[in-house]
Amino acid sequence: MNNNQVCYYLAIEINKQKLMSCPTFIELDWSALAHNFHLVKKQCPQAKIMAVIKSDGYGHGLLAVAGHLPDADGFAVACIEEALQLRAAGISQPILLLSGFFEGAELPLIAQHHLACVLHQPWQCEELLRYPVPTPLAIWLKVDTGMGRLGLSPEQLHTFWPQLKNAPQVQSLTLMSHMACADDRNHPLNQQQLRLFADYQQYYQTPASLANSACLLAMPNSHYTWVRAGIILYGVSPFLPEQRLAALPLKPVMRLRSSLMAVVWHHKGDNIGYGGTWRCPQDMPVGIIPIGYGDGYPRHAKNGTPVLLNQRPVPLIGRVSMNLISLDLRSQPHAQVGDPVLLWGQGLPVETVADHADTIGYQLLTNVTQRVARKTI
Repeated sequence: MNNNQVCYYLAIEINKQKLMSCPTFIELDWSALAHNFHLVKKQCPQAKIMAVIKSDGYGHGLLAVAGHLPDADGFAVACIEEALQLRAAGISQPILLLSGFFEGAELPLIAQHHLACVLHQPWQCEELLRYPVPTPLAIWLKVDTGMGRLGLSPEQLHTFWPQLKNAPQVQSLTLMSHMACADDRNHPLNQQQLRLFADYQQYYQTPASLANSACLLAMPNSHYTWVRAGIILYGVSPFLPEQRLAALPLKPVMRLRSSLMAVVWHHKGDNIGYGGTWRCPQDMPVGIIPIGYGDGYPRHAKNGTPVLLNQRPVPLIGRVSMNLISLDLRSQPHAQVGDPVLLWGQGLPVETVADHADTIGYQLLTNVTQRVARKTI
């Protein structure tokens, strides 16, 4: 029996006995998702809610998130592959392809499965206008109001709008754009984009969508027909650290958990981890947790990044390894192997961990690897 066969049979036995080979896992609280959705609805009661569930539902599971949002008016995904998974699972709400199509050959599938489609490039508009789709499509025409990424220029918008409006391939037209700096409430570009989009919407007198998570919380004049709720559905603040609302009653859906696998006593001057970048200032206990960047924990988390051990904070020390991190246990010298650890979730926002790693909560949620077990609570 070779090594691959041994691993295969061990995996079968672990599954049969319902064992966990590693104590690191994710808990998913679907009641928190429902709570956050209703918070969004309360913020913009007149708008339809497009739940953004791209990137595997921000790491929470594409199908699971969609299945736990029965009241969503629609779902937004990045590409047709995600959309087809939803349709195959019986999701009947409107589904919006945020990136549109990448080649005209996708259009029959888009029409067959009744998918709404964003057009953001002139070639997409031209391709649709010459393609004989069997069923007219719901089209969202994207104009660039200051993001500088995807979207038609004002001149291109004025060229293609009347053509698409009268085209047999088009069932309906919705105007959309994307905010560049909504996470910073005070950024001057916000008002510039709001004014520009309002001018376009008033000119075309059409259903419209501008608001992302930050907008729907802080800019009521951005709500229009549809709001696109993304990160706040998962219980994460969309704002810069200094502008987060402490009283915002979001609930994190994901809790990343593990437990102590070892407690090692070190002497003053001992190095901890790769590169010896952290040195023990005194004789002290160090805790080892079986999680690292191979599981999705951020490699660049700094010394001092908080971790909750036995529901109390302890700091990370040394470099994050592929499968291990080290903790300073001086504040909990009696901690034992098996004691519970929370890496982020209720009581320790993922935003806090992201701040210590010079990144954003979005990245941490979507980076958790598939080998990390999932549980529903």
